Amino acid sequence: MSDPATGIERAPLLEIDDATVLRGDHAALDRLTLRIDRGEHTAILGRNGSGKSTLVRLIARELHALARSGPPAPVRVLGHDRWNIAELRGQLGIVSPTLQQQLGNEAGNEVLTSVESAFFAAHDTWDRTVSPTMRRRALEALERAGASSLTGRPLASLSTGEARRVLIARALVHRPQALLLDEPCAGLDMTAQRAFLEQLRELARGGTTLLMVTHHVEEIVPEIGRVVLLHRGRVLADGPCDRVLRDEPLSAAFEAAVSVGQRGGWYSAALA
Repeated sequence: MSDPATGIERAPLLEIDDATVLRGDHAALDRLTLRIDRGEHTAILGRNGSGKSTLVRLIARELHALARSGPPAPVRVLGHDRWNIAELRGQLGIVSPTLQQQLGNEAGNEVLTSVESAFFAAHDTWDRTVSPTMRRRALEALERAGASSLTGRPLASLSTGEARRVLIARALVHRPQALLLDEPCAGLDMTAQRAFLEQLRELARGGTTLLMVTHHVEEIVPEIGRVVLLHRGRVLADGPCDRVLRDEPLSAAFEAAVSVGQRGGWYSAALA
């Protein structure tokens, strides 16, 4: 993809080339190839055990693909196969229930402190100096995430939906190019889920690329135009929502008869 301002070719957001990740003696990802461009809002969909969590950890550099000889590297984020983790977090913000639990387990973590800790790739700001610029950007991120009113409260006192908005703010402090959303609506009731998804829609319209990993069709916001369907560590289907989110592909992916509905840009799925 070329930069419209300069005409210079820009590296894709994500390139995975024939990558295999073993968990024990099992291939959790099996020779997976995937490319996602900047600005291409994408959902990675599949049942439990399809390889979604492994893919998230691979992108986040928590796991690594099997080594091989010769180029290209199996995984490249924004054109680079080697990243300092703190620098990667500045370009690719991560929102996940696991991170929420880790932050909530830090005794006394307050909302603003939890957001500011992102500058240090840490879970708190203990023995670290938060500059006025960091404080300003943290407050701006809370405003953008619709979480300013939560400032001053302990993170552990928040509802799941409120805490999820704080996680978005934490991811936004670096003004990342994209958000990697791992099962973003886990633990949310239907009202909190819709409010959270509307916040994601606003971020997408504002220019932040969404890369959503989920097993719920209902979480795929209308701004997402592409769905990658995983099954047993491989790509089963990849394409526009109206082509992938259909009865036959989802039935194959979930290994059951699935009926898909669509209304106003939102999709739903149920066992037939």
